Amino acid sequence: MLQNLKIAVVGLGYVGLPIAAAFNRKYPVIGYDISTGRIQALTLGLDKTNEIGREELAKSTIVFTADPSDLKEAGFIIIAVPSAIDGDKMPDLSALQRASKYVGEHMKKGAVVVYESIVAPGMTEELCIPLLEKYSGYESGKEFFVGYSPPRVLAGGKKSSYTKTKKVVAGQNKEVTDFLALVYGSIVGGGIYKAPSIRVAETAKLIESIQLDVNVALMNELAIICERLKIDTLEVLETAGSKRDFVKALPGLVGGQGVELASLYLANKSQLVGHSAEVILSGRNINEGMGRFVAQSLIKKMIQENINPADGRVIVLGLSFKEDVPDLRNSKVIDIVRELKEYGMDVQLADPYASTEDAESFYGTELLTRQQLKPAHAVILAVPHKPYKESGWQQFEDLLIGQRGIVFDVKGVLDMKKKPERIQFLRL
Repeated sequence: MLQNLKIAVVGLGYVGLPIAAAFNRKYPVIGYDISTGRIQALTLGLDKTNEIGREELAKSTIVFTADPSDLKEAGFIIIAVPSAIDGDKMPDLSALQRASKYVGEHMKKGAVVVYESIVAPGMTEELCIPLLEKYSGYESGKEFFVGYSPPRVLAGGKKSSYTKTKKVVAGQNKEVTDFLALVYGSIVGGGIYKAPSIRVAETAKLIESIQLDVNVALMNELAIICERLKIDTLEVLETAGSKRDFVKALPGLVGGQGVELASLYLANKSQLVGHSAEVILSGRNINEGMGRFVAQSLIKKMIQENINPADGRVIVLGLSFKEDVPDLRNSKVIDIVRELKEYGMDVQLADPYASTEDAESFYGTELLTRQQLKPAHAVILAVPHKPYKESGWQQFEDLLIGQRGIVFDVKGVLDMKKKPERIQFLRL
């Protein structure tokens, strides 16, 4: 039944490329992306997301293309374009709409289309299916079929995470769900979960991310309270963690695409049906303010150390939204930078993985190399990339000015037992 199946993946970013690579182990795969530059790079074996290595790309037989007409060769099409929000924190559906249009215009009769993007409950059936019908001229459920499978690829997780994680699938009817389970089950070793409906699967994906958002928000609020009480947050959490069923979470910057999108998508949908998602939005608001909190905590410390913030220089290590990935989308580190600059501070940024072009494009800021950094009054270890964790306290020796330089370890990864006496220390 599956021996002649050809698969197309639409959107070759952090989610789509690992999907294409995973399916290519067993099936011929067409990898489509609207960006000709992305296609050219992948054809040359270059993946700027670092999800797939050059050797792996060289071995793959994925047909990379920027021509949507190539989609007509596939009987199974996975749409994995990025979800987004606009400047008003409302869902931006343009990429999803464009992908549905292109697929509708070029898919063949009888094709199965599966969405692997973050969407609000009902969006697959209320927005995507009508677009596919409009541009294909086919009738859904009879001449083509639609399903949803929540994306569970983590940036930095590499493609292996796709095949090792349990996969949720849902189709517009039982037969489609069973077929999705068959196709995904042929490459996924983590098991298949058949959701009872597409809407259930869509909502389940959102709550997976929202749970993280709310849990971290609680810890961030604790960090704010502890700062005012002059109590160490991590010591509180270590003590509370001695209780066996204590749910462990740490304070921090909650960035990236998925978590914020999930909270805002569900909150927006909730409002449309007459309910204000107070817990979700409250958690989101706390997390949105943590960059400002980090910056202001550092400024207070500098004043205590008789350093005038207006004359101060700060080095920020790490700009990506999480450790060991180059992805700068929706990084909350930039909130720290902007707040410090509001006080007239000289802020230098470095990141061993992120590209200077992306930093300039996303945030209009410059990334410096380790050698270009000038000694500063304070260093913020914002994103504990592997090189920073491995260097430990030693890396601050030539980065700090004077005898009482300040280090702000945002995620609390540095070993306090090895802290040099001369360094003043902060953490959430």
